[in-house]
Amino acid sequence: MRRLVLALLILLPAAAGRAEDMADPLGSPLWPDIRAQVLGKDAYVFDARVEVTAPASAENSAQLPVAVRVHGLSVRQIVLFADYNPIPRILALRPLDAEPYVATRFKINMASPVRAAALAEDGLWHVGGVWVDAAGGGCTVASAASADAAWQSRLGETASRAWAKGKGSRVRLHMIHPMDTGLAAGIPAFYLEKSRISAADGKVLAELETFEPVSENPILTLEVRGRAGPGGFRFEGRDNNGNLFQSRIQEGGPG
Repeated sequence: MRRLVLALLILLPAAAGRAEDMADPLGSPLWPDIRAQVLGKDAYVFDARVEVTAPASAENSAQLPVAVRVHGLSVRQIVLFADYNPIPRILALRPLDAEPYVATRFKINMASPVRAAALAEDGLWHVGGVWVDAAGGGCTVASAASADAAWQSRLGETASRAWAKGKGSRVRLHMIHPMDTGLAAGIPAFYLEKSRISAADGKVLAELETFEPVSENPILTLEVRGRAGPGGFRFEGRDNNGNLFQSRIQEGGPG
């Protein structure tokens, strides 16, 4: 029995390296191209431990809720993407001192697999996903802010909260930002690009890269290790136009 287990452990990396031999469980014709675009030539496996949660059908193609949780893996990075979106990447998370979990809302342009790839400590990508049906057009519709001259006065306004979750904290942020994709006629791309959450002592707990498909007025939920305490957590962000945002995240009681 021990010899069989050792043999399987030896064979697993080789099987993971033969990307062209693995059938996509979601049956997407675009998978080979999307894999090359998102993962390059890196080895990967399809893995049910990478759990993507989203509605089976999008009621609002501009605001599709999605969550990713990785079970039983030590993770360096999580990338969320949609095969059939004109801009496939949605966000990337580096859970430095955080759980491998993230939730947000994004624009979906048509029925598509919505996937997450988690880079494990051994350098292997683990991929999970679900199909989402959608009427489409979410990525090509102008934001409401683009038609409202008053939005600039509220740009970057952030509501946030942290609450206890076991020994750690769940953190949720809601920011005023148009998150324009650049795909609507005459409206350039304008979106929150990079952000991070730090402890009161400056230790960085999680880093996020968000892309154009994240929904207008983005909502981001993470789970970090440790409690906010009297000093709270700190959010810092920057959009693709160079605007900088900062806010304090205070604990708001149990969730």
